[in-house]
Amino acid sequence: MGQGFENRAEVEAHQLARLRGLMSSVISTNPFYQKKFDAISGLTKLYGLQDFRSRVPFTTKGELSADHMANPPYGSNLTFPLSQYTRCHQTSGSSGQPMRWLDTNESWSTLLDNWTEIYSAARVTASDHMFFAFSFGPFLGFWSAFEAALRVGCLCVPGGGMSSATRLRALLANQTTVLCCTPTYALRLAEVARAEGISLGDSKVRLIIVAGEPGGSIPATREAISSAWHGARVFDHHGMTEVGPVSHELLDRPGILRVLETAYLPEIVDHESGEPVPAGQTGELVLTTLNRVASPLIRYRTGDLVKALPSDKNPPGVVELCLDGAILGRADDMVLVRGVNVYPGAVEQIIQECGGVIEYQVRAWEQRALTEIEITIEAAGDTEGVRNRLEQLLQQRLTLRVPVKVAADGSLPRFEMKARRWIKEPPKA
Repeated sequence: MGQGFENRAEVEAHQLARLRGLMSSVISTNPFYQKKFDAISGLTKLYGLQDFRSRVPFTTKGELSADHMANPPYGSNLTFPLSQYTRCHQTSGSSGQPMRWLDTNESWSTLLDNWTEIYSAARVTASDHMFFAFSFGPFLGFWSAFEAALRVGCLCVPGGGMSSATRLRALLANQTTVLCCTPTYALRLAEVARAEGISLGDSKVRLIIVAGEPGGSIPATREAISSAWHGARVFDHHGMTEVGPVSHELLDRPGILRVLETAYLPEIVDHESGEPVPAGQTGELVLTTLNRVASPLIRYRTGDLVKALPSDKNPPGVVELCLDGAILGRADDMVLVRGVNVYPGAVEQIIQECGGVIEYQVRAWEQRALTEIEITIEAAGDTEGVRNRLEQLLQQRLTLRVPVKVAADGSLPRFEMKARRWIKEPPKA
């Protein structure tokens, strides 16, 4: 796997060597980090990883957003002259204004290296026909996934600019064996196939690589996708435009993501204090990009909530950090409802487990300093029965009474990329 590390000492030696080179580059020529690290001496001569963690401050999304506003259009986090950059991508803006992110040919190649490792872990080979059910807009994941598949030697079919029905027909016509999309869109394509009379049983799709949402590692969602696609294997991974492809699941351990420690120095810290949390406890994932020197991030607080698998429970031969349960949620997505922490991923697991729900939407609002939530669903068959069953499951699993309403068929939004099912409204009087 990857570089073939034998033990943690090899992992950390590799990371320290990369880190020293990275720090030397950014302190010499990167305006953003030159300013940020101006008062810290000796960062080009790190004694070890703990020395790095103890002396180097976090980088936050707020800092990056402010820098982009002060230095439009690309910010000042550029290690080389602008003339050397060849790629421009953009964050989704899900928690603020979108940011433009640049890469040189060299830094772009390191991202493709990460993706080819993900494909290798998923057992994708040159004999596969891959369909990319993306819009091919400005987000990094579309383009890096596509170009890495070209590098592997796959027959690659882009699905940009197509309706869902057209994508399904193209997928069948090209004898697709691997589908890349979000978990939500995999289910949406199955819904459209039913409506159009297209039999997914006629497809050759054996593997669905998903990202962009936690659904790929939520057991009930995985099962729903696999069932809809006649037993296709669901393979999860995660990444961000700011850092690139970060992790992938292990084929024999669904629900666990292995971090690509050849490319990243990961940490897991308490979201409030910033202090490290032990394996088995939930914290925020912090990443340092070791290879993406042209547009680096150093101790970047991703906002993703994760939990490290204790190293003695890693699969045989895996010495890198593994995330138990994959991405558990976003720190800014959790809502506290009558004393109970409610995460979108937990709600989705319950809804998929309930069965009969075609689409859903969650509305959250504050009333008299208390947060309340309400779920609206589209349901198949006995809609009242589905509604009652879901309310009971929510009560059992969350120990909360959550009202569930039934909407008319087709009235709730459908999503091609990241689903926006949670609506947070302004406080009510």
